[in-house]
Amino acid sequence: MHTTEDKMAAPHAGRRVAGEDPAKREQILDGAKRVFMEQGFEAASMNDITRAAGVSKGTIYVYFENKEDLFGYMIERERNRITETVRHVLDGKKPITETLADFGVLFATHMTADQTIRAMRMVIAANHRLPMLCSRFFSATPINPVSVLQEYLDRQAAEGIIACEDTTHAAKQFIELTTVGLFKPRIFGAMEEVPSRATIEKNVTSAIRMFLAAYGAKP
Repeated sequence: MHTTEDKMAAPHAGRRVAGEDPAKREQILDGAKRVFMEQGFEAASMNDITRAAGVSKGTIYVYFENKEDLFGYMIERERNRITETVRHVLDGKKPITETLADFGVLFATHMTADQTIRAMRMVIAANHRLPMLCSRFFSATPINPVSVLQEYLDRQAAEGIIACEDTTHAAKQFIELTTVGLFKPRIFGAMEEVPSRATIEKNVTSAIRMFLAAYGAKP
């Protein structure tokens, strides 16, 4: 669905594949992120994003089809960043309890951060008008926090450290456990302040205890 502004300034729509300069693409996304975080998705305009990114509107349409497309790519970029961060902690040789603790704290910290909560609220608010945006947000990508944790759990199962037939489901369960009692209160405004590091660590410690009680290999 194009706004009037999009229709007037979208002669390049559909040509975003022509945008091959990674630095320019990041510049546009950085500008868009500032605008979306400050104004929200609905209030943000392509003119605002143009000014924040320091590029012409024509340049934006070389890389992105419209505001919805730009917002979707911004969300995907942030998801990829957290995926790379948590993947890094899964590559070491620490005991499983330490590795899951590092993963869980990083993930829960990201999911309860103000920036993440604002972005997810924007997606939810826009769902009635742009259901494809919400679908894109939750669509599975080849590499995401669940997939990298699942690969780690596969290695642990192969070594006999855990006993689990469905590591994808187990990965989803652990991820949910890390934010129990934190994420939903944050997203719905019942918890206005970002949870402390101590609170997150306590949550993750409990999650590990429950997870290993279910999947830890028995002697």
